[in-house]
Amino acid sequence: MKPMPEIPNATKHGLYTLKKAVARLGNKVINKRYSTGRALAKWRSEIVTDLGGQDNISTQQAAIIDLAVKSKFLLDSIDVWLFSQKSLVNKRKKALFPVVRERQILADGLARYLQLLGLNRVQKLVDWRTAIQEDDSIANAETTQATATVKDDNAAD
Repeated sequence: MKPMPEIPNATKHGLYTLKKAVARLGNKVINKRYSTGRALAKWRSEIVTDLGGQDNISTQQAAIIDLAVKSKFLLDSIDVWLFSQKSLVNKRKKALFPVVRERQILADGLARYLQLLGLNRVQKLVDWRTAIQEDDSIANAETTQATATVKDDNAAD
């Protein structure tokens, strides 16, 4: 098949190239060296925390979370491109650009993934023994700090 000739004035949104890269490379395409990657990693960790922590999510939930992160990445990328355009309407055809429709499909998919994960925050289950040990260690740290403050005050006198 012969490649299509380049049209010099055509604007390219890169949606299909981005989708292909995400499908081929998976999570490797979301690089944490860049602010986008760090923001997505933070969003993912917040979702995991809302679901009760890494220990409380199932393999199926982890897969849905990964799909949601990739969908959010694509959606945010499309939004950046769309907002940089002068208009979202093709004046010649008097219709929306096809990428707007694709964006809405991705947004609906992301909403479905999040709905599958649930809208309620799940409290992390804590063993009562662990909670008591943590309370004791906090109390000991406060006592040690108060003792050090009293000693510093006495040394200053």
